[in-house]
Amino acid sequence: MPVIDVKNAQDVSTATVVAGGLLGGWLAARETGIRPLGGVVLAAAGLWAGRSWLARTDVPTTVGLSALYIGAFGASHPLAAKIGAWPSVLTVTAVTSAAAYALADR
Repeated sequence: MPVIDVKNAQDVSTATVVAGGLLGGWLAARETGIRPLGGVVLAAAGLWAGRSWLARTDVPTTVGLSALYIGAFGASHPLAAKIGAWPSVLTVTAVTSAAAYALADR
């Protein structure tokens, strides 16, 4: 009997995991003041989503979605200087989650 029952990679909604990683990582860093904690949340969600992308799609799609996820995190910083933190995080989360849904979840 496994100690932790992890959902099958084929059954994970990666759009939701991506949203949780980007929003949750930002909130964890902001509310605790510990930026690396936000990075841990971001990385854990990215690995979880990547596991499902690899199981559902092919390597190029997995690499592309992973690059988009990491790029969204990076892009949110300069975008926040232009439109604010919340709008920036919501924008990159919406784009990345939509891509995950369209390319892997649908």
